[in-house]
Amino acid sequence: MDEKNFTQVKEFVLLGFTADSQLQKVLFVIFLVIYVISLLGNMTLISLICADTRLHTPMYFFIGSLSFLDLWYSSVYVPKILVTCISDNKSISFAGCLAQFFFSAGLAYSECYLLAAMAYDRYVAISSPLLYSQAMSPRLCASLVAASHLGGFLNSTIITSETFTLSFCGNNVIDDFFCDLPPLVKLACDVKGSFQAVLYFILASNVIAPSVLIVASYLFIIAAILRIRSAQGRLKAFSTCASHLTAVTLYYGSILYIYSRPSTSYALGRDKVVSVFYTVVIPMLNPLIYSLRNKDVRDAVRKMVGRLSVPK
Repeated sequence: MDEKNFTQVKEFVLLGFTADSQLQKVLFVIFLVIYVISLLGNMTLISLICADTRLHTPMYFFIGSLSFLDLWYSSVYVPKILVTCISDNKSISFAGCLAQFFFSAGLAYSECYLLAAMAYDRYVAISSPLLYSQAMSPRLCASLVAASHLGGFLNSTIITSETFTLSFCGNNVIDDFFCDLPPLVKLACDVKGSFQAVLYFILASNVIAPSVLIVASYLFIIAAILRIRSAQGRLKAFSTCASHLTAVTLYYGSILYIYSRPSTSYALGRDKVVSVFYTVVIPMLNPLIYSLRNKDVRDAVRKMVGRLSVPK
């Protein structure tokens, strides 16, 4: 690594969303409320899955793993967003920017793989319900989650090292609320073809490949559902996939919008809104998606509330 690349820019300035101080205060309250709901929702869902033995199944193991990821995912972004909303100092050190980039990318890529593993889990549950517990053994489930994290952070290491060895030799102002790839590429003055090749590799391995696995799983799921004779059975089978399909659509839709386009077509002002959606809003929505539509989770909530409300 060329030492020059690290000494040219010692810190970055995050512009955030607006320069209007009054609007910044409003945004501070909005993001704080979203963050608190996200923390409470994900921690509650994890606690329910750990405490209720009826939720000790492969599907809820994956849901709990997703909540664990979302818990840390939102924490990578929101605290810094809150600080920039109420502070005049909007700078972030080079090391801080690198760390935020690394962990945000690692958690995001891990979630891509985890959603693919969850699609496979739904396929096995619908196509082979009698063998589901044996096919999705605890060892396999743990291996899939571990592989998701390993693959996510391995790819994060690659893209982080490639991005932060670029030369940032001019403007250090990031027109965004966090250290993301598109605005950093905009600031770099020596983006070469080899870097673009790395971007295509990261996109293919972390987004396109899991997307293909998810689509393939749902094609097999649809085929299995169509083989079910009763309409009630088909509806019940599809309802078990509805929450996961909703989460996949929201997450992959926003990710593909941001990162599947050429760097020349980035519109940072417009993309901020989409970035907020997948970095801040989706980690809040996922616990709601998996709890409001799920009878087992609702029953577990009522059971927990009943225990807390009984006087000792």
